[in-house]
Amino acid sequence: MASSRASLRRALLRGDATVGVWGTGYIGYSTMANFAANGVKCVGADIDPSIVQTINDGKVPVPNLEYWLGFDPKPLVDTGMIRATLDWHELLDPKVAVHMIAIPTEKGDKPWDGALRDVMQKIAGEDARPDNPKLVVIESTLTPGKTDELVIPTLESARLKVGRDILAGVAPRRDWFISPEKNLKHLPRVLGGTTPEATKRMTDVLSIICDRLLPASDHRHAEMIKSIENAYRHVEITLANQLSLAYPNIDMTEVLRLVGTKWNIGVYHPSFGSGGYCIPLSSQYVLSGTKQPEKLSILKAAVETDKTQPHAVADSIVARGGKRVGILGLSYKGDLKVHILSPTLGIVQRLGERKVEVKVHDPYYSEEEIRKITGVEAFVFPTGLKEFDTIIITAGHRMYGAVPEAVLLENLHNCKLILDNVEETWKKFNFKQQGIAYHVAGDAGWLT
Repeated sequence: MASSRASLRRALLRGDATVGVWGTGYIGYSTMANFAANGVKCVGADIDPSIVQTINDGKVPVPNLEYWLGFDPKPLVDTGMIRATLDWHELLDPKVAVHMIAIPTEKGDKPWDGALRDVMQKIAGEDARPDNPKLVVIESTLTPGKTDELVIPTLESARLKVGRDILAGVAPRRDWFISPEKNLKHLPRVLGGTTPEATKRMTDVLSIICDRLLPASDHRHAEMIKSIENAYRHVEITLANQLSLAYPNIDMTEVLRLVGTKWNIGVYHPSFGSGGYCIPLSSQYVLSGTKQPEKLSILKAAVETDKTQPHAVADSIVARGGKRVGILGLSYKGDLKVHILSPTLGIVQRLGERKVEVKVHDPYYSEEEIRKITGVEAFVFPTGLKEFDTIIITAGHRMYGAVPEAVLLENLHNCKLILDNVEETWKKFNFKQQGIAYHVAGDAGWLT
């Protein structure tokens, strides 16, 4: 087995073996690009024809990812190092020796196993090769215990003995796709296999693209890392939001900034609510994985508060007499195209229930996508701002902060209130002279 382990790395670097990637979003595509940039051929399977075509055209399928990658992946497509396909059967080719799993493990606002189960069943359907077992590495965030509960039984139901016929493990990602220094190569990465041999094989393969690998004792410990570290942040972010609600006349952004000057405390900022794949779902992953969820009352409270925070924003607008609201940003974060659990969704829903007219703008989504995702119409920025009495800035996309003051004010003549989720997006402008109340989330009176 040791010789097979060493030969797998050599086979990948020689081009005799290939990496197969299941799912080509932020995680899967960046895995492909980094392996390819280090001389390993990759084929990625996805269910979205437009994503597959975009990749095969040599373009990045998600906005601004080339900035985070630090290189142009198009030459890697041109030379055949990266290829995408709609036919998942291609990933069962004998030459595909490593399976990287980067599929969604959430649906709506809940953890979800559907895609993981489907992929595991497809991998289990191929012929076993006990002389050279393939390696399965799960990059997606898992509910604690999911490898034992789903992954291993699915593979072994097809008469694949895990640890003999197939090697498996988990290696969750920690990347921050808007910070180029926080990338796959440099960030410490935890991994753990279902057997010691699987951990060693994973270390050999992932060391091609990762400089800082931290092997856990086994897969059970490794699969908990992502959800627990994000649950820590979830609780701290939620506390910041609760403090801004409990002390509405205090500038909680200032308080928390000064609190963060203590050496062992981070700086947190009140917001419209967390969003994305990681933070708001992290506590739910941890709660779902334990048989004693009552012991995690703090996490249960964090989940409930986070869900209601967008409603507090919407209710404040209604209480202030807002009738026509324009929201800047469908994505939960600036210059990403990720709307999973974005506060915008909860705000739009709540305002709709209160019969307030709402429209949304986001440069990374088409009008059709905005309409389909939110159920409301899109508008043009900045000229479309003139129809609203209230503006909400959810995501700090660069284009929002780059507009000239004269142009902005020209289109805000009907506006009476601006709520900014991102500190200092428009703080440099003098709205007071225009009779516009401007508040950053967490400052004194932002919701009153």
